[in-house]
Amino acid sequence: MSRAILYDSTKCIGCRLCEAACAERWGLPYDEKVAAEEQLSAHKLTVIQTHGDHFDRRSCMHCLEPTCVAVCPVGAMKKTALGPVVYDESRCIGCRYCMLACPFQVPSYEWSQPLPRVRKCDMCYERQLAGQLPACVEACPTGATLCGERDDLIAEAERRVAENSDQYHGLYGVMQAGGTSLLFVTAVPYEKLCLQRPLPPQPLSVLTWRMLARVPDIVVVGALLLGGIWWITRRRSEVAAAEALEEEP
Repeated sequence: MSRAILYDSTKCIGCRLCEAACAERWGLPYDEKVAAEEQLSAHKLTVIQTHGDHFDRRSCMHCLEPTCVAVCPVGAMKKTALGPVVYDESRCIGCRYCMLACPFQVPSYEWSQPLPRVRKCDMCYERQLAGQLPACVEACPTGATLCGERDDLIAEAERRVAENSDQYHGLYGVMQAGGTSLLFVTAVPYEKLCLQRPLPPQPLSVLTWRMLARVPDIVVVGALLLGGIWWITRRRSEVAAAEALEEEP
């Protein structure tokens, strides 16, 4: 069974201790200026966004079948059996296809660094392997962020929604884009959140593989077309040279 995180915005008080814990885990700076930023970036991998009296969380969604993994040509992105999507900077060639492919616009790039890397949350993969909770979960004082087996968290989320249907706007992450390992139950309508983009229930990586499957056909057709153009051009040159010889006295 894979692990997941459940975020319940009705329990979030906006203390941003999860942000601070994430920054400490990654060795990133965190001060009042960084705390005020409400967008994911290369130096902020977990973000709490404000929506009036309610809050929302942003970080990697850890898709069950990640598009970032599907498009990475060198295997720098990997979906682990435990659940997190991890990044191997030693393999990365900086193509940034993962940034373009991610439907949630999560991966960020260190544009200002001489040796830039892609940065994203990895759900504290190493900590979980060691039997610890993700830093953001451990730091949450209200239980707004939980970590556990994905199926168990889905059941818990569905129970909360069923018992307080007037308080929640459903459960997000079970089916969207094939399912994610970051699940949401929120008091804010999803169309007002970062999750506003409608996504199909099938994994987007399926669309990627369908497109890649066409590449051999495209290459063959392209080669035939280029070969035909080359033959026609060469034939015209030969005909022109022959006519020039015939016209010579």
